[in-house]
Amino acid sequence: MEAAPIGLVNSAALSPDDPTVIEPRTLKGFRDHLPAQALARERLLDVARRVYRSYGFAPIDTPALEYLDVLTGKGSAETDKQLYRFEDHGGRQVGLRFDLTVPFARFAAQHVGVLGTPFKRYHMATVWRGENTQRGRYREFMQCDFDTIGTTSAVADMETVLVVHDLLVALGIGRFTIRVNDRRILGGVLRTLGLADRATDLLRSLDKLGKLPPEGVVAEMVGHGAPEEAAARLVSMAGLSGGSAEVLGAVAALVGDDPVGREGVEAVRALVDGVTRAGVADGRVVVDPSIARGLDYYTGIVLETFLDELPTLGSVCSGGRYDDLAGLYTKQKLPGVGASLGIDRLLAGLEELGRVSAAETAAEVFLVHFDAAHLGDYLRIAAALRADGMGVEFFPEPRKLGQQLKLAGKRGFRVALVIGGDEFARGTAQLKNLATEQATTIAWNGDLRALVDAIHSHLEAIRSGH
Repeated sequence: MEAAPIGLVNSAALSPDDPTVIEPRTLKGFRDHLPAQALARERLLDVARRVYRSYGFAPIDTPALEYLDVLTGKGSAETDKQLYRFEDHGGRQVGLRFDLTVPFARFAAQHVGVLGTPFKRYHMATVWRGENTQRGRYREFMQCDFDTIGTTSAVADMETVLVVHDLLVALGIGRFTIRVNDRRILGGVLRTLGLADRATDLLRSLDKLGKLPPEGVVAEMVGHGAPEEAAARLVSMAGLSGGSAEVLGAVAALVGDDPVGREGVEAVRALVDGVTRAGVADGRVVVDPSIARGLDYYTGIVLETFLDELPTLGSVCSGGRYDDLAGLYTKQKLPGVGASLGIDRLLAGLEELGRVSAAETAAEVFLVHFDAAHLGDYLRIAAALRADGMGVEFFPEPRKLGQQLKLAGKRGFRVALVIGGDEFARGTAQLKNLATEQATTIAWNGDLRALVDAIHSHLEAIRSGH
């Protein structure tokens, strides 16, 4: 038997062990997104765009590939290990971006003369990290960032928390907590404990609280050279809880007279006061001394956001202030602050909570195809509905009604519009609610406007739950 040309193999006609068939599979940590997941993600992104723009953030884009020296040494030793790196065809050392903040710092340094400061941007794109996969964590995933660069104003810090708050409210996440801290507080405590020379390693260890038990974090810190008593005090501080004033008072006592640490305490105090005055409900923003963030570039306020119903899922929106990162690419001072919505982790959580339907569709109306003789009428009806803002899928073949309706229901359509030869002759149509299977007769007598208005009214009633 002559082998078929590549690209023309009919895999359905070949046996599973046929050597010409390539097994369809995905790499570990990488995923395909079926329509329901992809549609849910697009809806989240649409909401994020709306919220970001409401605060004045503008979209940008950067390449997936960067020169390797742009990326390395910016996040942590761990992210350097996780980088997908290689030599390109021109002999250049390059890497796939591991987040969107480091490329943005390079971007800002390169284009600041055109952008001006302060500059507010958002960026939604894929990033890659060759890390161990786990619940809600993948090697290829999307980040949904927003940042303000070129100002040290506390207002920018407050806006960052407010954007995160408004974003999760707009996404319909009823129960969530934004946990805030400041790297200057952690640095002050470390200096007070005599551990400043091990700050980077110890803060990375502290960031593992919640993933490791407290005694495991203490043991790791001891492994980094910290005395056990000092490590235990640091972990104990991270376990402080209660009202903001109470926690900040206890933290201030641990910081002592360290001036930078006290700056951090006052910054968090001002932040909490500011967002409260802006209308954020009590308990939505809490001071959590355990929040360290594992990336080395953070210098001030840091934050992580958790779903109250899934606290072990991990943070779904994180960020903080990084005043020195862009300075690695320019002599100009370009302090920045921002956060990133973890779209894939949030979607994993929503799926776990049953809030992402397996039956989703890009359109609401399914137009049944009965009679090829009325093809022009069908196309004209579909065009009129789309012109009125409704999504319509016209089935391409005149199959049996039951087959078409079964497919429409499986794909999550709200209604099916049924018009056969008899209906065209009588000037009527059947509009079937696919969730309740109730049908409504519409008399339109060839008046497209009347048909469109009737379907629009029915859809509005379905959306509102009536």
